[in-house]
Amino acid sequence: MEIDAGLTAWMLVSASFVLLMTPGLALFYGGMVRGKSVLNMMMMSFGAMGLVGVIYILWGWSMSYGSQSVGGFFANPFEQFGLGGGGVFAEDGSAVVADGLPIIVDVGFQATFAIITVALISGAIADRAKFGTWMVFSGLWVTFAFFPMAHMVWGGGLLSDEGPFASIATPVDFAGGTVVHINAGMAALVLALVVGKRKGFGREPMRPHNLPLVMLGAALLWFGWFGFNAGSAYGADGLAGLAWVNTSTAASAGILGWLMTEKLRDGHATSLGAASGVVAGLVAITPAAGALSPVGAAVLGLVAGAVSALAVGLKYRFGYDDSLDVVGVHLVAGLVGTLLIGLLATDGGLLYGGSVNLLVVQALIALVAVALSGAVTLVIALALKATMGWRISEDAEVGGIDLAVHREGAYETIGGRVVDSRTSLAPSPAPAGASAPAVAERTTTEVK
Repeated sequence: MEIDAGLTAWMLVSASFVLLMTPGLALFYGGMVRGKSVLNMMMMSFGAMGLVGVIYILWGWSMSYGSQSVGGFFANPFEQFGLGGGGVFAEDGSAVVADGLPIIVDVGFQATFAIITVALISGAIADRAKFGTWMVFSGLWVTFAFFPMAHMVWGGGLLSDEGPFASIATPVDFAGGTVVHINAGMAALVLALVVGKRKGFGREPMRPHNLPLVMLGAALLWFGWFGFNAGSAYGADGLAGLAWVNTSTAASAGILGWLMTEKLRDGHATSLGAASGVVAGLVAITPAAGALSPVGAAVLGLVAGAVSALAVGLKYRFGYDDSLDVVGVHLVAGLVGTLLIGLLATDGGLLYGGSVNLLVVQALIALVAVALSGAVTLVIALALKATMGWRISEDAEVGGIDLAVHREGAYETIGGRVVDSRTSLAPSPAPAGASAPAVAERTTTEVK
C-alpha cells in the first residue's frame, strides 16, 4: 500500500508533541513539590520515559495491538515481541503500511501515551517513595494495567466498538479518558493509600516551591495535548481540526471553572488554580475531543474545572495523601469527561436526541477501568511493599529526598546565597594581614 506522506508527517509531529508532555509534566510536578524534592519528582517522569520507552518496543505494542487477543483483555505479548512477527516490518525489512500510515509510526505515537500515563501516577507519592521501587512498579503496572486497557479500548478488545457493549451503543474514548486518565488516577489513589502519608501531612505547610515552573509545565502540557487529541484523529482533516479546537476550548473553560470555584470558596483566584484548571479541562476533553461540538467542549471544560477544584480537597476529608492531586484532577476529570459524553455527544448524546444507551455504556467502560486499575495496582503495590519496600527513611524524608536518593540538589547555596554549578567554591583572597576565611560548605537549600 502506498504511504500517505501528509498523514505520516502529521502523525510523526503528533507523536513528538505527546512525547514533550512528559517533560512538561516533570516541570508541572517539579514546581508543585517542595524544593528538597524537585529533582526526584522530575526523575520519576524521566525514569518512566526510559523504562516504558523500551518495554513498549519489546512487548507493549504486541500486548496492546497484536492480532492474537486473549479473551478480549490483552493480546499475545510474544506475537510481535520486539516488533517482529511481520506486523510492523515485512520480510524484506520494509515498513508495513495500513491506511496510508506505516505501522512503525503508530508504534511511536502509542508509545508516548504509555509513557505519559505511567508518569502521571508519580504525583501521588511525591517526597517519600524509593526510586528503585517506583521503577519496578512502572514496568509491572504498564504491563498489567495499561497494555490490557489499551487493547480492550483501542485494540479490538472488550471495550472497543467490536466488544459486547457495542450492542448497546458504541463506546467512545477518543484519546484516552479510560486508558490514560481514569487508569492513572485510580492507580494514584491506590498507591497513595498503600504507600501512606508524607511526614507532617495535614500538620505542616507543603506548598509548591516554584509556581512559575508549574505554569510553564502546564503550558507545555497544553501544547503537547494537541498531538494527544488531534493526533488521535489519525488524519490531517476536519476531525483533527475539531479535536484541536475542542481541546483548546476545554482547557480555557477549565481555567474559568477552577478560578470561579476558588473565588467563591476562598475569596481569591490563584496561579496554581489556573494551571490545574488547564489540566482538568484537558483531561476531561480527552475522551470526547472528536465527539462534541465546541460549545459542548466549553461546557465540559467548565464543569471539569469546577468539579476538580472541589475534588482536590477530598484527600484532607478522607485522610489519603495524594500529594499532587492526581486523583482530584485525572481520576475525577477523566470520569467527568467519559460520562458526559453520554449527554453532550452530537451523535447519540441525550441532549442531542439520543437515548440513555450511550450514557450507560460510558458508565460501564469507566467502571471497568476503575476496577481493573484498582485491582492490578493494589496487587503490585502490596507485593512491592512486602519485598522492596516503598518508603525512604524518615530522616531522608525530612532532610530531602533529592540528596538522600540522588545525591543532588536543585538549588545550591554558599553562605545563604543561591548559586549555580558554575560558581566557584574557592574563597576570595584575604586582605593582607587578615586571616583567611573558611571555605563555605556547599549545602542544598531546603524549601518547606
